[in-house]
Amino acid sequence: MQAFEWYVPADQRHWQRLRDALAGLKATGVDNIWIPPGCKASSQQGNGYDIYDLYDLGEFDQKGGVSTKWGSKADLLQLVEKAEEVGIGLIWDAVLNQKAGADRTEACQVVEVDPNDRTRSITDPYSIDGWLGFDFLGRGDHYSSQKYHWYHFTGTDYNNANGKSAVYRILGDGKYWSTSVSREKGNYDYLMFADLDYAHPEVESDVKNWGEWIYSQAKISGIRFDAIKHYSETFLNDLVDHLDAVVGPGWFLVGEFWEDSLGDMTDYIQRMRHKFSLFDAPLVYNFSQISRTENGDLRTIFNDTLVKYEPVNAVTLVMNHDTQPYQALEAPIEPFFKPLAYALILLRYDGYPCLFYGDVYGIKGDHPFPPSCGGKVPDLCLARKLYAYGEQRDYFDYAQCIGWTRLGTWDRPFGLACIMSNAGPNEKWMYIGEQHKGEIWTDVLGWEQGEVVINQDGWGLFTCPGVSMAVWVNKEADGRGKFGKL
Repeated sequence: MQAFEWYVPADQRHWQRLRDALAGLKATGVDNIWIPPGCKASSQQGNGYDIYDLYDLGEFDQKGGVSTKWGSKADLLQLVEKAEEVGIGLIWDAVLNQKAGADRTEACQVVEVDPNDRTRSITDPYSIDGWLGFDFLGRGDHYSSQKYHWYHFTGTDYNNANGKSAVYRILGDGKYWSTSVSREKGNYDYLMFADLDYAHPEVESDVKNWGEWIYSQAKISGIRFDAIKHYSETFLNDLVDHLDAVVGPGWFLVGEFWEDSLGDMTDYIQRMRHKFSLFDAPLVYNFSQISRTENGDLRTIFNDTLVKYEPVNAVTLVMNHDTQPYQALEAPIEPFFKPLAYALILLRYDGYPCLFYGDVYGIKGDHPFPPSCGGKVPDLCLARKLYAYGEQRDYFDYAQCIGWTRLGTWDRPFGLACIMSNAGPNEKWMYIGEQHKGEIWTDVLGWEQGEVVINQDGWGLFTCPGVSMAVWVNKEADGRGKFGKL
């Protein structure tokens, strides 16, 4: 589960909230949580993508206080301890592309580049006064003695001398944008703030050391790498190899490579030697489009998605902090469709599903939203934990009504049948296996009434309400009494 949304209150209590929620999340079937960027941001209100100091987890008095938006380091370590106790892994959100909130300006030579083609200079070289000096005065040399200066960066976006905002490429001997980045905008090395230069050996060394250090501090089981199409693939491959060699293999690694181009995503996975997973952005856009299309064709829901073509390396999701309402990459999904989308990522065989904090607990801020799916996301997650096992049989045979069954296994015998409609009430004959003959099945969500009796050949006539869905399971199955109580 992504364990935050963009508008979580800046009350320095989020690590405590998560600590208190861990036992309940584990009971629903959540085995790992992706926690927010825990390094010191440029202010106590910053979500951490405006990262100031990698080595300050809410321990030093910098940028307005000791704690981060999420809490103090002591709070974080209590979360780490509780996660270890209940058996939930922590996935760290690593922001390694940029730094923000510099302590002072430094003079450097630059050229301005075309914002839409960063390979094209639009000025002659000249000097600017950039916010590029990072001294970390509150931390000093604790954990790392590395300070950052203009020559540790490839670009910036503000000239303090005249107040002009632009995309400035910093000049120096052999200095240029990284060439192993997205070719969008000609070269998409520069994203925001002060852009780190991974061709500089001091930057490379400091961040590799940080990788070892964060593991020792937070006992993380994986890393979510932010903005990976904006910094060196060569360095990232080296970092992964370094962590495997020094800390040990077995990390779960996922990158934010937000693209609607399936080909670009699969090519990236191959270049990263299939050690990386990516978030399935095309699937999110399919959810958004079909949910807002009258009589949308549900049979096409997995067309051109990562989970269809690289299922082992696809992290499937419905929403995240960038696509939630009022964010830059907002991908609206109609409320009726959210349960369908969650069923499609949770109850099927392929992909590694990721819940969204805002859908489970609601969204705060100026435009609040209640928990989605009528509060049923935990029930859908529990259905995955208890029943989504065994052979999968698909019934994607009608545009407005699709379904599938999971037949169960010898040690997880109960199975399930899921049916959904984006039009009127519907029904579908589906096979669940002769081993289930004579069983009486009901909807664990309680949205569809009645019972289904599995016939002698292992088939049942399963139904669902209009613009809704149902998850049918043997009414005597283990765990049925847990639904609706999470």
